Amino acid sequence: MVRSVRVGKYKYMRNYQPFNYDGLHNFYRYRMLAYQEWLQLYKEKKLNAAQRQFFEPRLPEALYNIKKDPFETNNLVARGVRKKILRKMRKILQEQVKSMPDLSFFPEPYLLEMAWDNPVAFGQQNKGSISNLIDIADLSIISFEGARGGIEQALNAADPWERYWGLIVCSSFGKEASVFYDKARELASSDEENLVRMRAAEFLGLAQAENPVSRLTDCLKMAKTHAEANLILNSIVLLQDIDQGYVFELEEEMVNPKWLQEKNSLVRERLNYLGLDIQDK
Repeated sequence: MVRSVRVGKYKYMRNYQPFNYDGLHNFYRYRMLAYQEWLQLYKEKKLNAAQRQFFEPRLPEALYNIKKDPFETNNLVARGVRKKILRKMRKILQEQVKSMPDLSFFPEPYLLEMAWDNPVAFGQQNKGSISNLIDIADLSIISFEGARGGIEQALNAADPWERYWGLIVCSSFGKEASVFYDKARELASSDEENLVRMRAAEFLGLAQAENPVSRLTDCLKMAKTHAEANLILNSIVLLQDIDQGYVFELEEEMVNPKWLQEKNSLVRERLNYLGLDIQDK
């Protein structure tokens, strides 16, 4: 989930889930020989620093001088420069996503259920909630000590999507957010919202606090819609592909058979990538 804004020669990018690197598996992409070769060269450690960025986690923010750096490979945030420009463009983007309001701060399965008939009206009715979720998401662009109180408040909030974004922020900080491991285990075990459980398991797995396989497998079994199952499978693909030793042994019976029969089923494609051989019916 990336948003960007350009002012003059500068481009600012906000990576709301920076652990989701650019090179995550997409079906159409890795049918192309060039992408297959690029990935193989990365695995063989034959890429330079700029080329490797595609397959590695990002910073939550990026700032590029696109006049000098048109291919956007030199992140000025990483170098600690242009801080005045960074603050200005950060504010512009924050105001932009709040004013829309940006519906994607709600998970896609929830949007499909609640906003499909009239997304504009839904956005206006929930503008305050979306603004609050954006504020939680933006905790990842300050220091962990500065964000800690806000994260704790989000993880204990009554609104499930505040808990959801609090966990995404934890994943963005990784091991630095270790004080929230126990809270994440609690949410992964007993939260009433399945997608909050998923994000909690994802955080624990990304931080290597525990093996997330059994928790995410249970989340997949509890998925109520095709979109929910696909979102959970996206997390499973990420955790299997980051090469931390997580191995998911999934079966067709773990998901609703109707989802596997749909034309261009994303769930079927994901399961096939993870080792099954489900034919397009």
